[in-house]
Amino acid sequence: MQLFRFANPDFLYLLLLLPVMIVLWIVNEIRKRRAIQKLGDSSLVKKLLPELSRVRPSLKFILQLIAVSAVIIILARPQFGSKLEEVKKQGVEVIIALDVSNSMLAEDIQPNRLTRAKQALTRLIDNLDNDKIGLIVFAGDAYTQIPITTDYISAKMFLSAISPDMVPKQGTAIGSAIDLGMRSFSPGEGKSKAMIIITDGENHEDDPVAKASEASKAGIVINTIGIGSANGAPVPIAISGKRDYLKDKDGNTVITKLDEDILKKIAISAGGNYVRASNSNIGLDEIFGEIKKMKKQEMESTMYTEYNDQFQIFAVITLFLLIVDFMIMDRKNRKLADIKLFKFKI
Repeated sequence: MQLFRFANPDFLYLLLLLPVMIVLWIVNEIRKRRAIQKLGDSSLVKKLLPELSRVRPSLKFILQLIAVSAVIIILARPQFGSKLEEVKKQGVEVIIALDVSNSMLAEDIQPNRLTRAKQALTRLIDNLDNDKIGLIVFAGDAYTQIPITTDYISAKMFLSAISPDMVPKQGTAIGSAIDLGMRSFSPGEGKSKAMIIITDGENHEDDPVAKASEASKAGIVINTIGIGSANGAPVPIAISGKRDYLKDKDGNTVITKLDEDILKKIAISAGGNYVRASNSNIGLDEIFGEIKKMKKQEMESTMYTEYNDQFQIFAVITLFLLIVDFMIMDRKNRKLADIKLFKFKI
């Protein structure tokens, strides 16, 4: 259910022009001030150029900047939903279980395991249409980040905020993630349900293979993606603002390695597939391609089917700003310079 949207969101990329405009304006102002300084003493120049104003050009530029922003938003066509309906679609339910333990910060997959996984998930969500998606994060325990939904925009927003700091207990409890995933699907028999577990596989907390067998009996297919290298990599951490690496109780640098065996066993136990991620390919496309072959189910979701354009307010703002900008002159008006509206003699 998406209350607000942009009909032409690609136009929002034009907002990247605003920093460029600001930089060019600053450079131009510096050049003008240097040119004025070359004329002589600043107090003398001020007397020679009494109409010169430093505030007005800055104010006009700010107004122009806001006006350009408003025009870009108008082009993107902001819209609010106006008609809410129950819509039936054919698709599958997919729950992503993403490992957010500290070991996922290792950099054997660039820029690091977790960031690369989040990037791939964002692209996957962009390609979803009728399917429902949920997101679970896990480390020493598992937590629901996004309940099963078709609200892809919210899913991407929550995904971007994921980090190891969001879980209070470190570790890698894959079994807990599977257990939570089993309870997170929509209730009902005969539905197509799939899980995708993205982790380095260093499970220390429970028996994920046994949980995968339970999930299989409940009709849930579990696919696993191993992210990391067999040789392993140190886990970067920040200590007093300085970069260091995680160490064990004996002071040795901890090396986190991909455990493919456990991930293969989980996939086999739950009728799914295992894919090993690389720097060039995380493997989500292959896994989701197999999920798409599953029997589709009819799913009901509440969503807005009609939208009304809401650009009018931005058009009014733009027009008002342009009128104000036109009325403000770059230089002081000699005839109005002596008028003091807020200064009275007593």
